[in-house]
Amino acid sequence: MLDMNTLLMFSLASILLALSPGPDNIFVLTQSMVKGAKAGVVITLGLCSGLIFHTSAVALGVAVIFQTSLLAFNLLKIVGAGYLLYLAYMAFKDASKTTLHVDQKPLSFGTMYRRGIVMNVTNPKVSIFFLAFLPQFTNPQNGHVTLQIFTLGALFMVCALVVFSLIAFLSSKIGAWFTQTKNGEKILNRLAGTVFAALALKLALIQR
Repeated sequence: MLDMNTLLMFSLASILLALSPGPDNIFVLTQSMVKGAKAGVVITLGLCSGLIFHTSAVALGVAVIFQTSLLAFNLLKIVGAGYLLYLAYMAFKDASKTTLHVDQKPLSFGTMYRRGIVMNVTNPKVSIFFLAFLPQFTNPQNGHVTLQIFTLGALFMVCALVVFSLIAFLSSKIGAWFTQTKNGEKILNRLAGTVFAALALKLALIQR
């Protein structure tokens, strides 16, 4: 069983990491600005669900594969970069529809939830980060290390959920104000598309 001091230290570190600029919180921010707070929270739930994969990968030793196998690392990041490029294309497509005053079909919560999962799972850097981060807070004297890893992973998810949800609500307020301006919705969609394309490029270029 993890002691209270360890849990508090880990929670503080997790909150600070969730607040630091990265692909996931930038993804939540841009989507919330364009599609609203509910969409941002649903995407956040998807991102946090994706962390189950990375936590399990660390606890079961699978994450080592991404650290040692260049092929596995590159395959996963290529899939992730390709998905981000697809999202960029869709954002620019929505921007053109806005310009032409064409009705846009709203995305279902299920679609947005899946976006969050895919966005998180296809980033091999998360597994490697968890592989380096989570074990630092474990202690064999406190019981089964695998159980400790899952406990820490769950706590990280809770911290990320709270922080990302706050980001979703705040950025949705900015987005709501921005869409009231002339061509605001079009600009927001183009901004989101540009961010997705930049994230895709960054993911494609990362090294182990």
